[in-house]
Amino acid sequence: MKRFVITFSVVLVALFSVEMLNPVQEHVIVPFTSLLAKISAALIAPFDDTVIAFGKVLQFRDSGFAVSIEAGCNGVEATIVLLAAVVAYPASWKARISAILLGFLAIQALNIVRIITLFYLGDWDLDIFSWVHLYLWPALIMLDVLVVFILYLRYLANSAPEAAHAPAT
Repeated sequence: MKRFVITFSVVLVALFSVEMLNPVQEHVIVPFTSLLAKISAALIAPFDDTVIAFGKVLQFRDSGFAVSIEAGCNGVEATIVLLAAVVAYPASWKARISAILLGFLAIQALNIVRIITLFYLGDWDLDIFSWVHLYLWPALIMLDVLVVFILYLRYLANSAPEAAHAPAT
Protein backbone atom coordinates (compact mmCIF):
# COMPACT_ATOMS: atom_id res chain seq x y z
CA MET A 1 0.00 0.00 0.00
CA LYS A 2 2.88 2.33 0.84
CA ARG A 3 4.41 1.73 -2.61
CA PHE A 4 1.06 2.51 -4.27
CA VAL A 5 0.62 5.80 -2.36
CA ILE A 6 4.16 6.95 -3.07
CA THR A 7 4.04 6.00 -6.77
CA PHE A 8 0.56 7.51 -7.16
CA SER A 9 1.70 10.78 -5.54
CA VAL A 10 4.90 11.04 -7.60
CA VAL A 11 3.14 10.28 -10.89
CA LEU A 12 0.30 12.68 -10.02
CA VAL A 13 2.63 15.57 -9.18
CA ALA A 14 4.80 14.88 -12.24
CA LEU A 15 1.84 14.76 -14.65
CA PHE A 16 0.18 17.86 -13.19
CA SER A 17 3.53 19.68 -13.42
CA VAL A 18 3.94 18.68 -17.07
CA GLU A 19 0.34 19.65 -17.83
CA MET A 20 0.95 23.17 -16.52
CA LEU A 21 3.95 23.84 -18.79
CA ASN A 22 3.17 26.52 -21.37
CA PRO A 23 4.23 24.43 -24.39
CA VAL A 24 2.01 21.54 -23.23
CA GLN A 25 -0.90 23.91 -22.66
CA GLU A 26 -0.38 25.57 -26.04
CA HIS A 27 0.22 22.47 -28.16
CA VAL A 28 -1.79 19.77 -26.37
CA ILE A 29 -4.34 21.00 -23.83
CA VAL A 30 -5.84 23.98 -25.70
CA PRO A 31 -6.18 22.09 -29.02
CA PHE A 32 -7.69 19.12 -27.18
CA THR A 33 -10.15 21.43 -25.40
CA SER A 34 -11.08 23.00 -28.74
CA LEU A 35 -11.70 19.51 -30.09
CA LEU A 36 -14.11 18.87 -27.20
CA ALA A 37 -16.05 22.02 -28.14
CA LYS A 38 -16.23 20.89 -31.78
CA ILE A 39 -17.35 17.38 -30.81
CA SER A 40 -20.01 18.82 -28.50
CA ALA A 41 -21.31 21.11 -31.26
CA ALA A 42 -21.33 18.22 -33.75
CA LEU A 43 -23.35 16.07 -31.34
CA ILE A 44 -25.84 18.88 -30.76
CA ALA A 45 -26.12 19.92 -34.44
CA PRO A 46 -28.67 17.29 -35.55
CA PHE A 47 -31.04 18.53 -32.83
CA ASP A 48 -30.18 22.23 -32.66
CA ASP A 49 -28.64 24.04 -35.62
CA THR A 50 -28.16 27.27 -33.66
CA VAL A 51 -25.05 25.97 -31.87
CA ILE A 52 -21.55 26.77 -33.08
CA ALA A 53 -18.08 26.08 -31.74
CA PHE A 54 -15.01 28.22 -32.17
CA GLY A 55 -11.84 27.60 -30.25
CA LYS A 56 -12.83 26.29 -26.86
CA VAL A 57 -16.18 28.13 -26.94
CA LEU A 58 -19.62 26.63 -27.50
CA GLN A 59 -22.22 29.26 -28.43
CA PHE A 60 -25.84 29.75 -29.48
CA ARG A 61 -25.92 31.83 -32.66
CA ASP A 62 -29.35 33.30 -31.92
CA SER A 63 -29.09 34.29 -28.23
CA GLY A 64 -25.32 34.67 -28.11
CA PHE A 65 -25.07 32.66 -24.88
CA ALA A 66 -21.74 30.85 -24.75
CA VAL A 67 -19.60 28.71 -22.49
CA SER A 68 -15.85 28.47 -22.65
CA ILE A 69 -14.35 25.12 -21.76
CA GLU A 70 -11.55 25.99 -19.37
CA ALA A 71 -8.88 24.08 -17.47
CA GLY A 72 -10.53 21.68 -15.06
CA CYS A 73 -13.50 21.31 -17.38
CA ASN A 74 -11.82 19.30 -20.12
CA GLY A 75 -11.39 16.03 -18.25
CA VAL A 76 -7.61 16.20 -18.44
CA GLU A 77 -7.18 16.45 -14.67
CA ALA A 78 -9.53 13.51 -14.09
CA THR A 79 -7.60 11.50 -16.65
CA ILE A 80 -4.34 12.34 -14.87
CA VAL A 81 -5.76 11.04 -11.58
CA LEU A 82 -6.83 7.81 -13.27
CA LEU A 83 -3.50 7.45 -15.06
CA ALA A 84 -1.58 7.90 -11.80
CA ALA A 85 -3.72 5.30 -10.03
CA VAL A 86 -3.42 2.77 -12.86
CA VAL A 87 0.35 3.23 -13.18
CA ALA A 88 0.81 2.97 -9.39
CA TYR A 89 -1.05 -0.31 -9.12
CA PRO A 90 1.05 -3.37 -9.98
CA ALA A 91 -0.10 -5.01 -13.21
CA SER A 92 1.16 -5.79 -16.68
CA TRP A 93 1.75 -2.83 -18.96
CA LYS A 94 -0.76 -4.27 -21.41
CA ALA A 95 -3.48 -4.16 -18.72
CA ARG A 96 -2.40 -0.68 -17.63
CA ILE A 97 -2.45 0.75 -21.15
CA SER A 98 -5.86 -0.81 -21.83
CA ALA A 99 -7.22 0.64 -18.60
CA ILE A 100 -5.81 4.08 -19.38
CA LEU A 101 -7.24 4.11 -22.92
CA LEU A 102 -10.67 2.80 -21.92
CA GLY A 103 -10.71 5.06 -18.87
CA PHE A 104 -9.82 8.08 -20.99
CA LEU A 105 -12.72 7.28 -23.32
CA ALA A 106 -15.13 6.81 -20.39
CA ILE A 107 -14.04 10.09 -18.79
CA GLN A 108 -14.29 12.03 -22.05
CA ALA A 109 -17.66 10.54 -22.99
CA LEU A 110 -19.08 11.64 -19.64
CA ASN A 111 -17.27 14.96 -19.93
CA ILE A 112 -18.92 15.69 -23.28
CA VAL A 113 -22.30 14.96 -21.68
CA ARG A 114 -21.22 17.36 -18.92
CA ILE A 115 -20.29 20.11 -21.39
CA ILE A 116 -23.56 19.81 -23.30
CA THR A 117 -25.76 19.73 -20.18
CA LEU A 118 -23.94 22.71 -18.68
CA PHE A 119 -24.28 24.59 -21.95
CA TYR A 120 -28.05 24.18 -21.93
CA LEU A 121 -28.34 24.74 -18.17
CA GLY A 122 -26.39 27.98 -18.47
CA ASP A 123 -28.70 29.25 -21.17
CA TRP A 124 -31.70 28.32 -19.03
CA ASP A 125 -30.69 29.35 -15.47
CA LEU A 126 -27.26 30.63 -14.41
CA ASP A 127 -27.83 29.89 -10.71
CA ILE A 128 -28.55 26.23 -11.38
CA PHE A 129 -25.69 26.17 -13.90
CA SER A 130 -23.28 27.47 -11.25
CA TRP A 131 -24.29 24.88 -8.67
CA VAL A 132 -24.23 21.97 -11.10
CA HIS A 133 -20.95 23.20 -12.63
CA LEU A 134 -19.15 23.71 -9.31
CA TYR A 135 -20.50 20.80 -7.26
CA LEU A 136 -22.45 18.11 -9.09
CA TRP A 137 -20.44 17.54 -12.26
CA PRO A 138 -16.98 17.59 -10.63
CA ALA A 139 -18.18 14.92 -8.20
CA LEU A 140 -19.66 12.85 -11.03
CA ILE A 141 -16.48 13.07 -13.11
CA MET A 142 -14.33 11.96 -10.17
CA LEU A 143 -16.86 9.22 -9.41
CA ASP A 144 -16.38 8.10 -13.02
CA VAL A 145 -12.62 7.90 -12.38
CA LEU A 146 -13.24 5.85 -9.25
CA VAL A 147 -15.65 3.48 -11.02
CA VAL A 148 -13.21 2.95 -13.90
CA PHE A 149 -10.40 2.24 -11.44
CA ILE A 150 -12.56 -0.19 -9.43
CA LEU A 151 -13.57 -1.99 -12.64
CA TYR A 152 -9.90 -2.20 -13.55
CA LEU A 153 -9.08 -3.71 -10.15
CA ARG A 154 -11.91 -6.21 -10.52
CA TYR A 155 -10.66 -7.14 -13.98
CA LEU A 156 -7.18 -7.72 -12.56
CA ALA A 157 -8.55 -9.80 -9.69
CA ASN A 158 -10.65 -11.93 -12.05
CA SER A 159 -7.81 -12.44 -14.52
CA ALA A 160 -5.24 -13.35 -11.84
CA PRO A 161 -6.76 -16.78 -11.01
CA GLU A 162 -6.96 -17.61 -14.71
CA ALA A 163 -3.30 -16.70 -15.17
CA ALA A 164 -2.33 -18.85 -12.16
CA HIS A 165 -4.16 -21.88 -13.61
CA ALA A 166 -3.02 -21.42 -17.20
CA PRO A 167 -0.65 -24.08 -18.54
CA ALA A 168 2.99 -23.05 -18.58
CA THR A 169 4.44 -22.31 -22.00
